[in-house]
Amino acid sequence: MRHRVAGRKFSRHSQHRTWMFRNMLVSLLEHERLRTTLAKAKELRGWADRMITLGKKGSLHARRRAFAMLRNEGVVKKLFDEIAPRFKDRPGGYTRVYKLGWRPGDNAPLSLIELVTAPSAGEKKKSAVGKAKEVLGKVTPKKKAKGEKAGEEKKERKETKETKPKAEKKAKKEDKKKETPKEKETSKEKKKPPKKTSK
Repeated sequence: MRHRVAGRKFSRHSQHRTWMFRNMLVSLLEHERLRTTLAKAKELRGWADRMITLGKKGSLHARRRAFAMLRNEGVVKKLFDEIAPRFKDRPGGYTRVYKLGWRPGDNAPLSLIELVTAPSAGEKKKSAVGKAKEVLGKVTPKKKAKGEKAGEEKKERKETKETKPKAEKKAKKEDKKKETPKEKETSKEKKKPPKKTSK
């Protein structure tokens, strides 16, 4: 019986397991998400939590311990400067695992492990009513601006119409009336079918 035996072996010897999780941990901290099998993702959570806790300590000793594990200066810098400050008020549980289904071929359960994006300490959760008011506040000024623009365009149109003399308008109407009877006659002639002659 394997009572109280921690950790998964993954059919690998201890060094291989350490290297595998070191590589996965570097990828997780670099890209902040990783697609892998469910068992590996669950095992990786503990490794990630330990590294982020070292990042939160922020001491030189913690930085050296993190580098001894990760062996990547860029990722260690990102861990201590960007990732750890996001989780300063969070007492653990820095990762989340989503199930993605099964891998074609060997039918292994796949998952996505990612860092939890924690809201900053200054931001407070807003109620649904507060969010709705904020959204409405953003939307209504745009509508007013559109209405003002439309009103300005209408005024410009009216001004251009008023500037045209009435005599020009009357002349155009008379020209249209004169042209319409001729057009009607030509349209009637076109509609008449040609007469058939019998032989």
